[in-house]
Amino acid sequence: MPLWRTLVLALAVATATAGPVSAHSLRELESVLGDREQYFQSIDKDAPAFTLRDADDHIASLATFRGKVLVLHFIYASCPDICPLHADRIGEIQALVNQSPMKAQVQFISISTDPGRDAPAILRDYGHAHGLDPVNWVFLTTTSDQAEDATRNLAEQFGHRFDRTEDGYQAHGIVTHVIDKHGRWRANFHGLKFEPTNLIVFVNALVNDVEKPHAHPTPTLWERMKGWF
Repeated sequence: MPLWRTLVLALAVATATAGPVSAHSLRELESVLGDREQYFQSIDKDAPAFTLRDADDHIASLATFRGKVLVLHFIYASCPDICPLHADRIGEIQALVNQSPMKAQVQFISISTDPGRDAPAILRDYGHAHGLDPVNWVFLTTTSDQAEDATRNLAEQFGHRFDRTEDGYQAHGIVTHVIDKHGRWRANFHGLKFEPTNLIVFVNALVNDVEKPHAHPTPTLWERMKGWF
């Protein structure tokens, strides 16, 4: 990432997370993002439940992460093209979130859609290769008693498919899902062209439980900066 972009994103994160996002209700923020971010999709329903395991064979479910905002996506380690780019994007976002007070309140989750090949050693190495910090990131795969296609079926419950091809790869799209602290699926950010600060501001609103309308004070620095993107 170019230095100028890193500095602008860091400033945006610092401004957006200086305190609760009290100038807008979540509904207002969703409206703003709907206008400014063509890859944003507002959702409000229970997230599909899951019970999976990490590289150290620890079981993790949706309920395990209750109380944290989740940034969740599906990938597989042998994907030759778009999955590595998606992981890199998530790594950039995590690095910025982790420079803010949100670090302890946001969990990043990658879910493998290729459990037959994504062995524990691969799960452990993948995050390091893409700059993901294990302090609040985990790569999950199926448990020993689940079907091989369990996580691909889970991806389908989240609205997109990972279909095996004859050459052993998987045809799929790219979506980043955001789940609130109560297990509600609140948004999708589609593809790789969304503006990272838009996802971070949305996550910050969920961290601060911005649900009810508030009065509109003098515009903050972040509100003035939004026009730059």
